[in-house]
Amino acid sequence: MKTVFSYLRPYWLLISISLFFILIELSVELLQPFLLQLLIDDGITAGDNQLVIELGLGMVAIAIIGFGAGIVNIFLADHLGQSFGKNLRDEMYKKVQQAELQETQRFGTSTLLTRLTNDVNQIQLTLVMFFRFMIRAPFLIVGGTIMALVVNARIALILLIAIPTLLVFLRFIMKKSIRYFGIVQRGVDQVNHVMRENLAGLRLIRIFVREEHEQKRFEAASNQLRQNMLRAFRYTQLSVPLLTLVMNIAILAILYIGGIRQQTDVGDIVAVVNYATRITGALSVVGMLITFYARAKASTSRISEVLTLQSQEENITEKPPFRGEIALDQVTYTYPNGKQPIIDDFTLHICAGERIAILGETGSGKSTLLHLLIGLYEPDQGQVLADGKPVRSEDMRSLRQQIGFVSQDVQLFSGTIRENITWGIETASDEAIISAAKNAQLYETIEKLPDKLDTRLGQNGINLSGGQKQRLTIARALVLQPSLLLLDDSTSALDLETERKLLQSLKQYNCTTVLVTQKLSTAMQCDRILLVEDGKKTAFGTADELMEQSALFRAIHASQQQREAKS
Repeated sequence: MKTVFSYLRPYWLLISISLFFILIELSVELLQPFLLQLLIDDGITAGDNQLVIELGLGMVAIAIIGFGAGIVNIFLADHLGQSFGKNLRDEMYKKVQQAELQETQRFGTSTLLTRLTNDVNQIQLTLVMFFRFMIRAPFLIVGGTIMALVVNARIALILLIAIPTLLVFLRFIMKKSIRYFGIVQRGVDQVNHVMRENLAGLRLIRIFVREEHEQKRFEAASNQLRQNMLRAFRYTQLSVPLLTLVMNIAILAILYIGGIRQQTDVGDIVAVVNYATRITGALSVVGMLITFYARAKASTSRISEVLTLQSQEENITEKPPFRGEIALDQVTYTYPNGKQPIIDDFTLHICAGERIAILGETGSGKSTLLHLLIGLYEPDQGQVLADGKPVRSEDMRSLRQQIGFVSQDVQLFSGTIRENITWGIETASDEAIISAAKNAQLYETIEKLPDKLDTRLGQNGINLSGGQKQRLTIARALVLQPSLLLLDDSTSALDLETERKLLQSLKQYNCTTVLVTQKLSTAMQCDRILLVEDGKKTAFGTADELMEQSALFRAIHASQQQREAKS
């Protein structure tokens, strides 16, 4: 909680001003019953009309002052809540952007979205309610009790019995609510997770006629959330009726004891009842705000986990140009919560300008190798070297600006083709964009479109084919003029002729190229081939060397030749 609310420090002046107006509003509220008692006993009962007029005008004046202070405090609380929420969202987004990839993957996309939106909104709303009502409530309870004792201690003693009892009850409610609202927030994560999966896979769901199954899956998550929310609200919903009941009994007791012997002034009874009524309102507010506090407490813990993520980009100093030499030195890496290393004691050296193909079965660790080379994952053991220096000592921002990476999972952004190609370097000239598009074998496709480079794409490039999407992401990498180009099975949707032209055009970039592929014909066009099996390097050399040294490579070669012969 301390981590989250440390972001309130920039608003100390606004908070101080808000507290000042809260104090004015509170003072007016505590003064009114006291003035009412004087008006009744010393004015009306005594027949002092002048005092009645003076006290009446005074009560109207301070009521106006209290109203004005309340209005100002509403605006200040809203401004503080919105500004704090915006600042918190910005900081969380910054942390996610700079955090280790495996750290963000540990959370998952759905829960990060929930924390950035729902959890921040919950804290933001609670902050507004806190400065609008919660600060006033304890002072009003304590101040109202003291003022009631000052007016008439005998009948006000009833409040000293009722209020502590209710506060103990509220503490019990709060502890229970905090526990259950933590479960509720995790339920919100699950609903968002299911909904996000369904929306992302809507086409696949319809193809496999899985609408009914997914509907039941969503309803199950939604129903579980409903049950958890009912359980959480069960306690908080009891608080306000019980508070009202106890305080109404206390007020009746005050009226009975005050009037039974007729030894108490009417003004005293009215004032104490007025204070009791205001205390009842304050306790009801506390009961209502328990819900907000419980949800905010759960949200605060979840947000703190994001804010304390370790940043991977600590050095901002300029680094010399990257030549493209890359190496792994006895690297071992295990996924978070994984039992076995996905990359095990891996050593590899790739010279600058060399073209390397990586072959291996699904799940053998090929993509993880690329993620290690680009510094998205940090090895558990060993180190990754760039131009002979440990990658972690490099400025990652500077290094990645010289690396082109194309993932097997195509990711395009809403906007034009031009904006997607220049996404990594917005200052790229039209000449550089066209050159990258031509070398990615995409330019002819672009020229056929009505708006050419300014053609707008649907969500994730829905109006492009699979091969066009892959070529667009390759163009996005090439426009960087990279020293190191990493292609993670990113030509799988291309026909053989287009792929051959693409690989041929890459030679003019004179960059180190590492490509993961399932096609032996593609691998044969590279300088050397790396065979990976169960996270280990089983062979590394030219195609001719592997034909002599590796039984696995010969088996792959024979298998692909048989498939080609059949086709």
